[in-house]
Amino acid sequence: MTRILRFTASWCQPCKMLSKSFEQIDIEIPVEVYDIDERGDIAMDFGIRSVPTLVMMDGNTELKRISKALNPSELKEWITQTQ
Repeated sequence: MTRILRFTASWCQPCKMLSKSFEQIDIEIPVEVYDIDERGDIAMDFGIRSVPTLVMMDGNTELKRISKALNPSELKEWITQTQ
């Protein structure tokens, strides 16, 4: 099952921009949101070094990741683009 892990932080302005982008698009892939200050264990497991970071997973296999704020069209393209 494909899903997106979204790593964020409450103090991160680019994370807030990315959150607004998610609100502006329709996606069918489940998105799991992790605040790195609250779930540092998961962030460490995935080697998260900066936020915002998106990781697309298929089961336990990482398909791709990106670490930056995306506008709605960039986000939609990243989600639908195959590697």
